[in-house]
Amino acid sequence: MSEAPGFDTHRRPPVAATRFDGALPLTVVLVRHGVTPLTEVGAYSGSDGPGPSLTARGRLQAAQAADAVFRVGRAARTGAGSTGGMRSGGLWPDLPRPTALVASPTARTQETAAAVGRRLGLHVSTDERFAECRFGEWDGLTAPQIEQGWPGELAQWHSTGTFVPPGGESYAQLGARVWDGLTDLLAGGVDRTVVAVGHAAQIRTAVGQALGAPASHWARLRVPPASLSVVRLWEDGTTEVTAVGVPTDG
Repeated sequence: MSEAPGFDTHRRPPVAATRFDGALPLTVVLVRHGVTPLTEVGAYSGSDGPGPSLTARGRLQAAQAADAVFRVGRAARTGAGSTGGMRSGGLWPDLPRPTALVASPTARTQETAAAVGRRLGLHVSTDERFAECRFGEWDGLTAPQIEQGWPGELAQWHSTGTFVPPGGESYAQLGARVWDGLTDLLAGGVDRTVVAVGHAAQIRTAVGQALGAPASHWARLRVPPASLSVVRLWEDGTTEVTAVGVPTDG
């Protein structure tokens, strides 16, 4: 399968391997934004312009995601709740606690990141490389609307990884810039956790590349709104996928 221009297949990391040398990785917690009016109707919402803001439900999801991120790296605690059940406090207690926060520039990710930043006491930096895919002429349209105007092309975008929608980006092109962003985070140091607030397709590319999967497989990953996914990156190119699409609004 040929890759889109600008996507270097040699930069794709190897499949994760168990480490015995004590080398420490960078941990990246990938947070998808809460729902917007376009999310709720199943429309494709890309990165051309600021895009829609969160709905009331989306703001609640952002707060719940922030609470979940706050628990990353904290020890689990158990105790009897009011119903007699057991409650746990930490998430992935073996990971470093988050110390940095970056987000896509769209309105929905900035609003979600602001909730996370308030909960963690962290400043939000913005990186356009973590923006959602550019859908071009498909932006704001639902799948049936896209199928009506461009029969069969949406399926190609999902299944090939290299199909470019009119005026937009392929999965492979999106993945190239997302991996550039992750590589720069890794260059900033290991043995730390960075939270990156982004989008469904954008997060799929990060996880898919960390798995060593081709771009044609990335659309198979499910990344619900306000969910957490975790990847770990070592300086020698080794990678690990710790979690994918963990819901936080349940």
